[in-house]
Amino acid sequence: MRFTEEHEWLRVEGDLVVVGITEHAAQQLGDVVFVELPETEAMVARGDEVCVIESVKAASDILAPVDGEIVEINDALSDTPGLVNEDPLGDAWFFKMKIDDMSVLDDFMSEDDYKDFLG
Repeated sequence: MRFTEEHEWLRVEGDLVVVGITEHAAQQLGDVVFVELPETEAMVARGDEVCVIESVKAASDILAPVDGEIVEINDALSDTPGLVNEDPLGDAWFFKMKIDDMSVLDDFMSEDDYKDFLG
């Protein structure tokens, strides 16, 4: 897994990149009550807003960590947004992307680097 400074995680599965938020982000949000997911087949650029998460505390945007195409979304989050709190690194992934250059993932933090980033 790789991690962003915006508390997103990225995991390679075959030729796709799976994106979710970290346990730290889920804890900071509090109880998640709504997740707005992107459209499949959407082309996104790094930094584009692709998801909205609403919790009892606040609303937060999930940004595209890399350029690519959204090829699959996790529909389970629409029905059960609390999965984000229950299993942020597993079942609560947000979307899967097809990207042109997997080497861009090398620019993100490793798990150890992310732990150091959190302090």
